[in-house]
Amino acid sequence: MRNVVFVAPFPLEATMRFARAAAGLKDVRLLGIVQEPTKEPGVYADVVTVKDGLDTRQLIEAGRLLEKHHGKIHRVIGILEPLQVQLGELRTALGVPGTDAATADLFRDKARMKDELRRHGLPCARHKLLRTFADAEAFAAEVGFPIVVKPPAGMGCKATWRLNSMEELRGAFGAIGASPERPALAEEFLKAREHSFDTITIDGQVKFQSVSRYYPTPLEVMETPWIQWVVVWPKVMNGPEYADACGLGVRAVKALGLQTGFTHMEWFRRNDGSLAIGEIAARPPGAHFVLANSYAHDVDMYRAWARATVDDAFDGPYERKYSVGVAYLRGMGRGRITRVANVDQANAQVGRWVVEARLPQVGAHKSDSYEGDGYVIVRDPDVEVVKKAMTTIIETVRVECA
Repeated sequence: MRNVVFVAPFPLEATMRFARAAAGLKDVRLLGIVQEPTKEPGVYADVVTVKDGLDTRQLIEAGRLLEKHHGKIHRVIGILEPLQVQLGELRTALGVPGTDAATADLFRDKARMKDELRRHGLPCARHKLLRTFADAEAFAAEVGFPIVVKPPAGMGCKATWRLNSMEELRGAFGAIGASPERPALAEEFLKAREHSFDTITIDGQVKFQSVSRYYPTPLEVMETPWIQWVVVWPKVMNGPEYADACGLGVRAVKALGLQTGFTHMEWFRRNDGSLAIGEIAARPPGAHFVLANSYAHDVDMYRAWARATVDDAFDGPYERKYSVGVAYLRGMGRGRITRVANVDQANAQVGRWVVEARLPQVGAHKSDSYEGDGYVIVRDPDVEVVKKAMTTIIETVRVECA
């Protein structure tokens, strides 16, 4: 029996999908390190609870306790972006194979990541670490406004600003608390169409690729509370529209040295056709992307993740059978959700293409994420059918808050 440690501080439903997939592998005893207990009995064979699920020392102590009780640990896995470096440190402490802390940090630290990608000749948005306001002024003079400022290890557009003037830059610089010890990351704002590129890599070889398109960008969604975010996965991705981007993504994975695991890359195509990498993470994508890829390929991609990270194996290639779209339902207004309107009308128009939906719950607090308060997933072989269904959903369903 192989002992696999899954570090999951919080038992969110999205997280537990991965836990169940790992627990379902042959000859796996899944051992949990958590901060909050799961409500799903039977997923973990044993659990150690820590006060801070992101603290390396506590994770190592918990891992050694599990090793003492169950024997040698086979793998250490986890999906959270802020946890990847600590997982590498835990692997080293337990003598477990997998992505080490140095490689994880190269993916996690967006400034170092872009420097390394450029060193390999890969295009990225221009960037600069801001330790003083003089650094900020110099970067603004170099690239012009608007610019984007965020923490070097940020994710999901959290604490991210698009700034249009020196006055806004001064305010953001103070709000983020940038200093020589804790610099902020500034990037040029790319006026371009944003996409993602997701991979499964085994022993340094990219075995699986997937492309999606964002409508609009996550940053624009966060800046405009009434916008509903949509992501579309086209069925056909081997044509000229995506071939160069897929090649760029594969080169990025290799440049950053990932041996085995999932990656999630955000990339841009400018109006002149040129490409730029936004950033890339050494973990599965969030926002139901793994679920969407499962529907696109008629394959359990959560199991594919588990096979990669636990077994160093890939069961593909997988045929991409469908185009898929996800519409993220965001509440209008503030406070709690009071009403979800026009669902029946939307269902009458596009219900035959819906494969999964989770409507916002009346009474729940409005989410502050671009993922919103619920979602609807549709699929069809024709990407234009999917796009039209997405338009119908976001123009018809209304989530009201007060």
